[in-house]
Amino acid sequence: MVCTIRDTISPMNLPAFFEEDLHLVDAALQRSMPAADAPPQSIHRAMRYSVFAGGKRIRPILCLETARIFAQDVGPALHPACAIEFIHTYSLIHDDLPALDNDDLRRGKPTCHKQFGEAIAILAGDALLTLAFETLGATPVNAELRVKMLTEIATSAGTMNGMVGGQVADLEAEGKTVGPETLEYIHRSKTAALIRASITAGAICARAPEEEIARLRQFGETIGWAFQVTDDILDVEESSAALGKTAGKDIAQQKATYPAVFGLERSHEIANELSSNAITDLASYGARAARLREIAEFLVHRRT
Repeated sequence: MVCTIRDTISPMNLPAFFEEDLHLVDAALQRSMPAADAPPQSIHRAMRYSVFAGGKRIRPILCLETARIFAQDVGPALHPACAIEFIHTYSLIHDDLPALDNDDLRRGKPTCHKQFGEAIAILAGDALLTLAFETLGATPVNAELRVKMLTEIATSAGTMNGMVGGQVADLEAEGKTVGPETLEYIHRSKTAALIRASITAGAICARAPEEEIARLRQFGETIGWAFQVTDDILDVEESSAALGKTAGKDIAQQKATYPAVFGLERSHEIANELSSNAITDLASYGARAARLREIAEFLVHRRT
């Protein structure tokens, strides 16, 4: 069992540099979104309600901190960072709908459809997905890099080993006995794919060499997988108040999760092993990747 990481970071707190990055990301999100009073106001209020509902901005911060490995100016990387946050938020809005997870609580607040109705919630998700690619298209880098980022992010959000494909597999696995291969596919696609894209988009935007992008893609895939294993564990171990969403939903909906298949003890071991493997992928960057290491540790050892 790998258990050395927990000693290096408080499981209750985000790394200290998160506050600085949060301010950068939130300011960029504000600039990228329509004003709440811009017509049609109903959709723009719903979009802003969900985007600014209090998320930790893990994905955009991963994008920024990966860019910092290769560039001093990470301003251009705010574009893919915001695009990924818009995609992530749209996925949460749609996940919470009655036809899918049917949840009333997200980030400690009523879900978008509870606040604005199902029709506006669906359209708010649609609008955020569209805004993501509008924002990505405005990235101040050359056209070749914009196309590479667009392809990377679109693939991660799609059906072929991407987020939507993982969500479909997750939905179809409810109430069934699944093996480790199916469980791995769900977690790698549903969650890890967009985390992977956050990291690779940051590297691409900062003009990293292809071999470095490939190495960081592997890091993103592994730490994203570990993140979802930890999410499975927290659904069992934490309260709704701590999670900011309804605890115990995985069990209630008979979802395919690591605790359901492997038990809690082995799930903790798997999360630690994956995190350790991911951090090994960063060894060649030395101190330049110190912040990415901190994030990797937090993602696995967070408690709230």
